[in-house]
Amino acid sequence: MARVLAYTSPARGHLFPLTPILDELRQRGHEISVRTLASQVSLMEGRGFAAAPISTQVERISLQDWRARSPQGALAASVRGFCARAEYDAADLRDAISDEKPDVVLVDINAWGAMAAAEQWGGPWATFCPYPLALRSPEVPPFGPGLPPAAGVLGRTRDRLLRPLVMGTIEKKMLPSLNAVRTGLDLPAFRHADELFRRPPLVIYLTAEPFEYHRNDWPDNVVMVGPCDWEPPSEPPSWLNDIDEPLVLVTTSSEFQDDGRLVKAALEALAHEPVHVVATLPSGEPGDYTLPRNAHVARFLPHGPLLDRAVCAVTHGGMGSTQKALARGVPVCAVPFGRDQLEVARRVQVAAAGTRLSAGWLSPDRLRSKVADAMTMTAGARRVAAGFEAAGGPVAAAAAIVSRLLEQTATPSAGHPSTT
Repeated sequence: MARVLAYTSPARGHLFPLTPILDELRQRGHEISVRTLASQVSLMEGRGFAAAPISTQVERISLQDWRARSPQGALAASVRGFCARAEYDAADLRDAISDEKPDVVLVDINAWGAMAAAEQWGGPWATFCPYPLALRSPEVPPFGPGLPPAAGVLGRTRDRLLRPLVMGTIEKKMLPSLNAVRTGLDLPAFRHADELFRRPPLVIYLTAEPFEYHRNDWPDNVVMVGPCDWEPPSEPPSWLNDIDEPLVLVTTSSEFQDDGRLVKAALEALAHEPVHVVATLPSGEPGDYTLPRNAHVARFLPHGPLLDRAVCAVTHGGMGSTQKALARGVPVCAVPFGRDQLEVARRVQVAAAGTRLSAGWLSPDRLRSKVADAMTMTAGARRVAAGFEAAGGPVAAAAAIVSRLLEQTATPSAGHPSTT
């Protein structure tokens, strides 16, 4: 039996896909400890994990990317938020390691300081990534703007010229703060942002082809396992059984980014269509929406029972909600507002699993048309679902952790506090 310590950023959208992986490890006999959002500690304890909150200094730093006026500005704002948290989550994980004396550590890809602390610790560790990896490759477009994959010489030239411009801006914002944390832990500074993803011994990547772009140069440390779909146990609403029309689910971000206007547009767009709209706002309040007869709006509802009846999901382009729909073969209309959502929305379109609509062009008429088109793309959504299933999910993730980390550690590593 091994002692597993998991550390998340303050985002439920990162904790929830990690949970079934921890469930699988626990079922294999391993002892699980979790550091996560204070609001989710009791939920994790209910699954049989030893749980405690992350530092309040980490949790109080909220992302401000939704205030930016461009995708590049939004990405830069996200980087500033992660760097600000890194100063505190590094020390937070070091304290957790001292307390728990784990045999293996799993760290959220957005907890940059904690990743450095795990590396400095010296024991076996991995990171998990629930959004598109921003790894450079000549085979895919530069990460961020949501460009389509290159076609022909002109497309490859576009990528070659844009890649240093797109990533250069992010690296200028990211590397000084991130390297200050690393040098404070006596770790070598990063020269490129890619090293954040290439340095961990194992990256559990929570997606799979054909949703992710095919490429031949994935680093050996990256293991794609597909989305690990999980949500807190809860009863579906009683009114769900009274709905006869096909259902359209509308989702917004679990970490605030001012995307509530997507709900307003969807309610107006579909008010007279032969569907029933169910919208959720996990990071905000339902508000004063004018509800047509064919709609419900709530802060939280379990998505699983809704998607089981859905003909389309209108998402903000969040990887979690988008992949949750596609994993059930439900096509998606993605309306990205920022963060990684431009990349997610483009993958929906390229996989022919749905449609995309820029938030800047969002209107009820345009959204109605995009939803209608998406509902004809069930075949593409089912192809993606088959790819996700073949990747193995939580079982494949746990197997990679055991085979690549635990079984490879015959003796304690330098700085590894405990393997007993």
